Amino acid sequence: MENKFAENLKTLRIESGLSQKKIALLAGVTQQCVSEWENKKIEPTLTCLWKLADIFEVSVDELIGRKEF
Repeated sequence: MENKFAENLKTLRIESGLSQKKIALLAGVTQQCVSEWENKKIEPTLTCLWKLADIFEVSVDELIGRKEF
């Protein structure tokens, strides 16, 4: 199964009207980290996945592409 996390993160961020900087602030990471997630350079920790799911009000399964949101 293809990893859809990066695509889903970017889609959710744009649809929510949030900048990478704002997501970084809410998730407790750097803007560079968010950029690297979106560009498939690194993957988030489980703790960060939980935070991102809470920010976007989706499940971790939806965020990583195991289910549609």
